[in-house]
Amino acid sequence: MTPVSDRKHTQSAAVGHVTHMTSARQSKTTNIRRRRTRLSGNTTDRCLDALLHPSSVAVIGASRSPGKVGHEIFANIREGGFEGTVVPVNPSATEILGVECISDLATFGGPVDLCVVAVPAPAVAEAVDSAIKAKARAIVVVAAGFGETGSEGALAESRLAERCAQADVRLLGPNCLGLINTGHRLNATFARGMPQPGGISVLSQSGALCTAILDWAQMSGLGLAKVISIGNKADIDEADILETLAADEQTKIVVGYLENISSGERFLRAACAVTSSKPFVLFRAGVTKAGMWTASAHTGYLAGADPAYAAAFKRAGIIRADSLDALWDFASGLSRQPLPRGNRLSVITNSGGPGVIAADAIERAGMKLAHLDGSTVEALKARLPLRGTVHNPIDVLGDANPQRYADTVSAVLQEESVDGAIVILTSHAMTKPVETVEAIAARAPEEKPLLLVCLGATNTVPLAGGRVPVYPSPERAVATLRAMHDYRVWLNRPEQVIVRFPVNRRRVERIIKRHRRAGRLRMSEVDTKKILQAYDLKVPDGAVAHSPQEAVDVAERIGFPVAMKIVSADVLHKSDVGGVKLNVSSAADVRDTFDLLVLRADRGKPAVHLDGVYVEKMCGQGVQVVLGTTYDPRFGPLLMFGLGGTLVDRLDSLSYHMAPVTAEEAVQMLSETRSYALLSGLSDGDRIDFAAIVGALQRISQLATDFPEVKELNIDPYLVGTVGVEPVVVDARITLFAGMDQ
Repeated sequence: MTPVSDRKHTQSAAVGHVTHMTSARQSKTTNIRRRRTRLSGNTTDRCLDALLHPSSVAVIGASRSPGKVGHEIFANIREGGFEGTVVPVNPSATEILGVECISDLATFGGPVDLCVVAVPAPAVAEAVDSAIKAKARAIVVVAAGFGETGSEGALAESRLAERCAQADVRLLGPNCLGLINTGHRLNATFARGMPQPGGISVLSQSGALCTAILDWAQMSGLGLAKVISIGNKADIDEADILETLAADEQTKIVVGYLENISSGERFLRAACAVTSSKPFVLFRAGVTKAGMWTASAHTGYLAGADPAYAAAFKRAGIIRADSLDALWDFASGLSRQPLPRGNRLSVITNSGGPGVIAADAIERAGMKLAHLDGSTVEALKARLPLRGTVHNPIDVLGDANPQRYADTVSAVLQEESVDGAIVILTSHAMTKPVETVEAIAARAPEEKPLLLVCLGATNTVPLAGGRVPVYPSPERAVATLRAMHDYRVWLNRPEQVIVRFPVNRRRVERIIKRHRRAGRLRMSEVDTKKILQAYDLKVPDGAVAHSPQEAVDVAERIGFPVAMKIVSADVLHKSDVGGVKLNVSSAADVRDTFDLLVLRADRGKPAVHLDGVYVEKMCGQGVQVVLGTTYDPRFGPLLMFGLGGTLVDRLDSLSYHMAPVTAEEAVQMLSETRSYALLSGLSDGDRIDFAAIVGALQRISQLATDFPEVKELNIDPYLVGTVGVEPVVVDARITLFAGMDQ
């Protein structure tokens, strides 16, 4: 059986511009990769092939002492069944595990495809040089003590990467576990033993997580294809590995752990190459401030802002796990079961309470309890005792034997309205968990997913080799089916069409050039609104006044009441200095307000440069939302949506997406926030104009991609009314990048 069926190959979504790296170390690594891409032919591909499919492996630092890294790596290669040549290198030994040892790799006469360096950090540079001289095509450095330790270690790591790049040798690590390729019978790690072959490939920035996954796979009876620990990523990074796994026929699903991403653009393209044909489940740590700094100490990279990563994963169709438990759960379900065709689930249980828990979890996850038709209900009545429940959730009662469970599963999963099922088995004196699981697995159809929840009997059910994955709680099973459903939706998404609106780009170019020439990176509200008008977003009628009389003239032209605001690029929040007055309703009030705002600006911030007072028509009624863009150094421009005004902070409900966005993606941004439910219930019979918000998101998405020099755009609030009422930009600001090379 193919675990994931009906996969649709879809066009990879466009990825945003990527700025320069934020550290010298990242810039150095990027330069190395740029130089490597200029090499003729497919040399780089051949070197990655030497890493995963070597015909000969040398272990520099192989040891006779069990427990030492050099001994365990050499022993794993020998005992894993590797059929190529294995060369132990140790100047103090004549033989290791019955294999003749050489004192220096230079004395070995044959070719070396892969060299594993298992010496302490101070000796690594010399060992790498000897591997390069021996014409090794790929090198693995397992030692820690490099970029994760500080500037000196980062410099040493950079020199290693530079040396390998000059010699056209690929480098894995340092600070890594190594790699496993079960299809090649190669275990070049210091983990315990060789895993059984299978379709799951593992990519991890943490060696410890690799060993945890190895143990979990063994306990769960799941086979692995490749396990690759990338460590500090001095050369080979996640994008390199994903490109390889995307084309790897042995790999059916990719499971990953990352703390940061080296190049956003390369990662997205590689990830899309994977997800277009196979699931990619990823757990990213370092999402809190504490976690970010801990990740920096772990691998030497400072992790980026999580909203950007979340938006990138969403764009690429990556199944994101928010915990290690979720990582195991999703991988187990995806590797053993087909994807659900929809979100309608059935629950079969031998106890009422867990069925209620499952029903709650299904609704909270945005899934649905399937409605069973009459024929299925009648079939269940014929199979269940009178006290049983034949409507979803289905209660087969506590004395249910294996046959009753199997008959119920068969009847329910034949129902057209059921897209997947969760079977709950609670442990009673009458329960036969082993026989029940075997009976259920035998009757489960191959085209619909079936997940098993064992409460109190998890350790007694047959896990090894079982086709039906087992979960310890209904919530975890439901979360797995939701992840599987979301991946199916992503695979079947419509072709991604980015609409290009006719806009006045020249007007925007002139405004931006004027600010850059003056060295002013923060735009005033007035100039920001001129840019938004150029992209066909409506702003209230108004003008800048430089005297009380000018202010009166503007107010009388546009009509009372008016709003009056100070105009200054030096003031980020005008209300902080008392620089805003609303509902000014007469000429006398306009004059007084003009003088008052100027006085407040001088007192509140004496160094402020005041460009005048903006007199603007007061807006009507509507719902305040916030729209914006920000520029992430790895993934480019991101869009933001949420409720505006004070609610944006109170609700903490913001949605982010990579630019550019399609109309469908803009709708998704709205629907995935708590703001959407609140907006949907704000009006009595009159519907909020969601289409207007979708259009505005697309337009500012185009603005962000047209002008990468825009660092940040914030429209707060954007006043949206009911359908037929044109929304309006009430307040907005733009910040530019300082340089032209962002």
